[in-house]
Amino acid sequence: MPSITMVESLNLALDEALAQDNRVCLMGQDIGVNGGVFRVTKGLQARYGKDRVMDSPLAECGIIGTAVGMAIYGMKPIAEIQFSGFSLQAFDQIEQNMSRLRNRTQGRFEISMVMRTPYGGGIRAVEHHSESRETYWAHTPGLKVVIPSGPRNARSLLAAAIADPDPVVFYEPKSIYRAFREDVPEEPETMPLGKAQVVRPGEDITIISYGAMIRPVREAVDDLSDQHGIDVELIDLLTISPMDTTTLVESVRKTGRCIVVHEGHRTCGIGAEVVARLAEHGSFEYLVAPLRRLTAPDLPFPYFQVEQHFLPDPDDVVETACELMNWN
Repeated sequence: MPSITMVESLNLALDEALAQDNRVCLMGQDIGVNGGVFRVTKGLQARYGKDRVMDSPLAECGIIGTAVGMAIYGMKPIAEIQFSGFSLQAFDQIEQNMSRLRNRTQGRFEISMVMRTPYGGGIRAVEHHSESRETYWAHTPGLKVVIPSGPRNARSLLAAAIADPDPVVFYEPKSIYRAFREDVPEEPETMPLGKAQVVRPGEDITIISYGAMIRPVREAVDDLSDQHGIDVELIDLLTISPMDTTTLVESVRKTGRCIVVHEGHRTCGIGAEVVARLAEHGSFEYLVAPLRRLTAPDLPFPYFQVEQHFLPDPDDVVETACELMNWN
């Protein structure tokens, strides 16, 4: 069982998909010869050829539109947008065609495709390279939105996304592409889409997060346990849409306290959706403290000099958890 980074695990998932199914193909700017800006597709064009791992022009709308057309004709394209901030250049194709065609044709066409894109802050990038716009796509009917948090679930979730009959937006937290390693089985494996994971069971408080934020939350959870004696149940959403409401509700009914942590903006963010579902699905009467959100502020992502002050950190999580534990 090799220990690999997320970049390596994603490359492995793509390699396995290309080997197993001739309908699978990759396309995107610089993904072939250069292996992608983060080298996720390194070596795949040399192995499978230019007809299956295709370098595209710098034209996001063209990349997604072409992938949609290929999916209509039975291919399984995986389109890479170099940074998630640039996926907005393809908004028309994503919203008007990628998400709608199965419904528009009453199921005649399956749009079985994946849009992969790195997202989020933490790498000291310039404007349009650090956004967390997952809410746009979660708000769009017809799309599934998946965000891994580590090498093993990245490989498993990408395999499931490629196999899925519906279009999947696959957000990759680039700040942890090479931040740590995990043991990943040599044999292929998948995880079900639409299912959250209880990373750590607990009794006192529920913390819900996803993507790159899982790492600082884990650090906070260890501190809360070791220094404050607080038993945290940590849940990794993994799939933003469709969201696993059942797992969230069951946890908060047990603990009576909840914090949602994400690096996207606060207003109408994923945390707001989580809180609404908890309130609507019978958790409210079990609460012993208010539901809380820890998010980025409603401001454009700042330049790298101050990005560490923009994103939630372990101290924020510890402070909020202690406040809720002492609520009366």
